Amino acid sequence: MKKLGRMGRWLSLMVIAGLLGACAGGDEPGASGAAAESQRYEWKLITTWPKNLPALGTAPEKLAKLVDRMSNGRLKIKVYGAGELVGAFEVFDAVLAGDAEMGHGAAYYWRGKVPEAAFFTAVPFGLTAQEMNGWLYYGGGLELWQELYAPFGLIPFPGGNTGTQMGGWFNKEIKTLADMQGLRMRIPGLGGEVFQRAGGEPVAMPGGDMYTALQTGTIDATDWVGPYNDLAFGLHTVAEYYYYPGWQEPGAVMETLVNKEAFEALPDDLQAIIEVATRAINEDMLAEYTARNNRALRELVNKHGVKVRPFPEDVLAKLRDVSNDVLMEMGQTSPMAERIHASFTSFSADVKAWTAIAEQGYLDARRATD
Repeated sequence: MKKLGRMGRWLSLMVIAGLLGACAGGDEPGASGAAAESQRYEWKLITTWPKNLPALGTAPEKLAKLVDRMSNGRLKIKVYGAGELVGAFEVFDAVLAGDAEMGHGAAYYWRGKVPEAAFFTAVPFGLTAQEMNGWLYYGGGLELWQELYAPFGLIPFPGGNTGTQMGGWFNKEIKTLADMQGLRMRIPGLGGEVFQRAGGEPVAMPGGDMYTALQTGTIDATDWVGPYNDLAFGLHTVAEYYYYPGWQEPGAVMETLVNKEAFEALPDDLQAIIEVATRAINEDMLAEYTARNNRALRELVNKHGVKVRPFPEDVLAKLRDVSNDVLMEMGQTSPMAERIHASFTSFSADVKAWTAIAEQGYLDARRATD
């Protein structure tokens, strides 16, 4: 795979910033000149999200528009929501098979096929969005992610970040750790394993199924994202209590999957466009959630009477302890897991020390003036 230099990527990203705002309101390798400008490509992009779901569902649409405009129409991407071509949890296999050239979802959904993939969405009590971006782009995380997927003929790119999520919706109040015992909750990834060891019963299901499952009592609680998406899904109509913090997904990375054979059939400039456009979408999603979440939270509380609660300290303490065990054990499951775990934990120790001084220090000082 051909890569842009770091400075080249950054300069291209500066150009894309203007294009991204507009979106929101090739030749074979070796060819050149007129031949390069005349070659056209049509791709399919399948997602794990309902069509046009705010942020998660609209990010692939923005990506398609960016690529179309940047390539002057040489690469056109048609986006399909979950269930339109394949089911939400079938995206990985469909892109692998070449049924679609691209996919958009979250790496932890493929944990049954690639257990180590869970590192690249979110680690409980792990890195925030900014810290995850630091690890992926400048700490070796993206290179490990791409190496992990190479045997499958797939290339992953960060494709968005939700920022720190909420802890989830519950149909009963959680006052102590005892209230978590036997609780059936839709919660994926490493968070689901931690929840199980803490006494709960994790349930795997696509986001499109959770409303009905919570409404009918199939589950007692659900993790989703945050106020912006949760309001759109109407989760406040089927659960009374909304808990924080999102210990399970402190900075959840979304994933853009690309079929390696299709990618390498593109000329170098179109490959570069995909690399930089996915990075633009990654940053844009975080900005959208940052801008929209609190407005949605105010509506949930003031208009719909949602009860926002912090998790009790004994619950968080138990989840923290179990998370440390799960992460350590995960790093021992394979040589690749060991390498990813070593990279992640080393970067975490370094970046968290700086975050405590800079970000947390500033937030503490700002709170004192509120």
